[in-house]
Amino acid sequence: MQFDVNARYAESHEWIRKDGEAFLVGISDHAQHSLGDIVFIDLPKVGALFKAKEAFAVVESVKAAADLYLPIGGTISAVNERLEGNPEIINQDCYGEGWIARISGGSEEAWNALLSAGDYEKTLEPEN
Repeated sequence: MQFDVNARYAESHEWIRKDGEAFLVGISDHAQHSLGDIVFIDLPKVGALFKAKEAFAVVESVKAAADLYLPIGGTISAVNERLEGNPEIINQDCYGEGWIARISGGSEEAWNALLSAGDYEKTLEPEN
């Protein structure tokens, strides 16, 4: 299992990382591995405002469909349009090219309150 030590994690398996004044959001290696081959993603609309823990996107895999929840509130300032034709990028590079959305207006305090990579890994231990 891989982790991004520069990211924070939600218990719902999304990661969020600072990106200048904004934040990038994606799903963890654990989540993409659990879902299996991702075949479709319904990306949020740029400009949409979401509260923390609100569903902002949906991924579909060969196994299941899953809502994705925004770890902190904010406005979608960009989406990874490459995923529309190539959702499998999430399986290949979930912490890099497989990012899902860029969030602006998010609170650094809310980001700091999320799980560190080490704390997130501890939440997965009972599942292993």
